[in-house]
Amino acid sequence: MVKKFDPLLRKPLQPKDDTAGIERPLALMEQVLEDPAPLVGLANRPVLSARQFDRDKIIQLSRLAALYETTPTWLQLPLAGKILINAFYEPSTRTRLSFESAWHRLGGDVMPITDPATTGIAKGETLADVAEMFNNYGDLVVLRDSSEEAVYQMLESLRIPIINAGNGIDEHPTQALADLYTLFKWRPQLMASKVSASAQIRIGVVGAPRYMRTVRSLLLFLALFAPAIKEVVVICQQEEVFAKEQREELALSGLTLRTARQLNPELPALDVVYINSIAWRGDSFEKIGEDLRLCRSSPFKPGAIILHPLARGKELATDLDNTEHNWYFAQARGAVFMRMALLTTLVQRIDQVMDTPMQS
Repeated sequence: MVKKFDPLLRKPLQPKDDTAGIERPLALMEQVLEDPAPLVGLANRPVLSARQFDRDKIIQLSRLAALYETTPTWLQLPLAGKILINAFYEPSTRTRLSFESAWHRLGGDVMPITDPATTGIAKGETLADVAEMFNNYGDLVVLRDSSEEAVYQMLESLRIPIINAGNGIDEHPTQALADLYTLFKWRPQLMASKVSASAQIRIGVVGAPRYMRTVRSLLLFLALFAPAIKEVVVICQQEEVFAKEQREELALSGLTLRTARQLNPELPALDVVYINSIAWRGDSFEKIGEDLRLCRSSPFKPGAIILHPLARGKELATDLDNTEHNWYFAQARGAVFMRMALLTTLVQRIDQVMDTPMQS
């Protein structure tokens, strides 16, 4: 029998917790005093790695993202007249569209490139020469490429900012910023410099940080907020979990790390479960197996949340979508506002945002 569906009926994705409402970003804003000073140093700078950020920059970016999420239409759009070159030489849906959505919402125009075969690269043109042309055509470049070196090769000739939107196995810093923004909306007190033991959280990361660029950047950011984190448990059945010196760097920063091989025995103690479906193995993508899979019957801690950068695979069952654990859709939504905050800062329009009246 074919099930009938009335398109006028809409069930809330979050029946127990409205993650798409303005209450949570408002609570984040109340937790943080506005201070644009930490963001000034980002103006006209490339964004290549999570290592470029400190606590104050991340907190103020999160506050600005919350301002965008809770603000009506702006009377003046800070990026009016600015052009974004969105160069995605590797397939993408959410990252590419969220950058374009963010730029358009700020009043700018976008020139998208979704296939290197349509550019001079197919004729053998170097990325350095492509970057030289970009200087004349746009005000900022967002680049995704399967090569770890591509963003650095382009940087050699660029005189406009570039954002690393994922470079091979290396990093994905703006996704990790969106992940943190989601965590801070969930619990704004995680941004505090001192967090009581009872308020600290335990995070489970499913997958191998060695091969997952989103996780590599996220762990670097989590290390900056180590006082709020009781433990990070990396759950992976592969032998090579961390890259060379990766674990040592995180441990030195104060992050408490532990590895485990089985998922379900860890779930009852986890406040946050970060799961990803895709790992880069040098020349191809690899999916996480069904042995590390989350579904409605998984033994979650009450109130625990799931984060997932998407795209979803079999590791994340759709029957979790209508539960309190689903924060992955809010995570994707919030990425637009975090990228709006970052883009405004890079193009030196932070002053316009702070001083411009809003249209109710």
